[in-house]
Amino acid sequence: MSAAADCAPRAAHIGFFSDPSGRRPQELLEAWPTLVDVAEAAAAAGVRVSVLQNCAQEAQLEANGVRYYFLPFGVHGPRGGNARLAALLRTLAPRVLHVHGLGFCRDVLSLAALLPELPLVLQDHASRPPRLWRRPLWRRALAAASAITFCATEQAQPFAAAGLLSAHTAVHAVPESTSRFTPGDQQQARRRTGVHGDPAVLWVGNLDGNKDPLTMLAGVSDAARRLPDLRLWCCFGAAPLLPQVEERVRADPHLCGRVRLLGRLPHARIEELMRAADLFVLASHREGSGYALIEALACGLPPVVTDIPSFRALTGAGAVGALWPCGDAQRLGRALQAVTACGGAALRTAVRRHFERELSAAALGAKLAALYRTVSARHGAQALGRLG
Repeated sequence: MSAAADCAPRAAHIGFFSDPSGRRPQELLEAWPTLVDVAEAAAAAGVRVSVLQNCAQEAQLEANGVRYYFLPFGVHGPRGGNARLAALLRTLAPRVLHVHGLGFCRDVLSLAALLPELPLVLQDHASRPPRLWRRPLWRRALAAASAITFCATEQAQPFAAAGLLSAHTAVHAVPESTSRFTPGDQQQARRRTGVHGDPAVLWVGNLDGNKDPLTMLAGVSDAARRLPDLRLWCCFGAAPLLPQVEERVRADPHLCGRVRLLGRLPHARIEELMRAADLFVLASHREGSGYALIEALACGLPPVVTDIPSFRALTGAGAVGALWPCGDAQRLGRALQAVTACGGAALRTAVRRHFERELSAAALGAKLAALYRTVSARHGAQALGRLG
């Protein structure tokens, strides 16, 4: 091994989450793209990455410079599971432990006690501050971390307000993931998908209260009064508000005939729809990140999305597309008109360039590598300070 390779950052990505479906390791790699994409992004940036994932079935796999270890561990796993995890980590000799999720408090405390010499990075995945009775445990677990990452640093504020963040724990803004989607020929994509409209507006999200499809429909209705050729195409999975959505479309003459409810579609089909559409719309009140938004940006699809912390971070504070206030249908209608007026190939190119600069695998990998170096250096300095 070369001296340069030995000096490369070494990180262990740890997933305590236990798949309720009990899928096999290879199936999990296919079902959880973020697990793979984040690890490969870091590896491409020169980090030596090992992924350790809690799983009932044991396996070791390697792909694209990343080693994957599937084994049962965690405080709810087999007796001695975390001790076995620690033993494997000592063999792998990472310099940083990167734990996915904030809510695995007992596991984090166990890991910190077993390997106190290693800095811990905790990555948020849409967590919320817990109920009062659980906060002492969370406070201890988060205090064990050298750093916590959120999609936007503003997302740390509720945790700080709840007294869960200690003064020594650094907060960093790191995108939750990236996307492998790419731009394509729009007219060709329209022929393949049947998408049409001027503009053709795409929604990809559940039909639930947080995603707020009813406000979205009201805003589209408002915009359609001035954009008579507007068409809306809706992809969704869970749909508790589907009856209300269908009734709203039927009852509104500015929506009836303009809205296509496509339901759940294969992931590859979503990429084609994003290439075919003119605008991407979301009305979310809260998101840990926004995977569909990241995918839209990867395709060069201009976003018209709510002004929430994660969407501000992902769009560069609205540098591409437009942001509008949650629940404000009139502002959405005006934003759809404004972005339509300045849209076209130049805007799509600008959106894709923004993605490449801030959210691509290369950009994410560079941010993770820099984070690991910073955390390792800070942890080492603190250790020397304690010895002194």
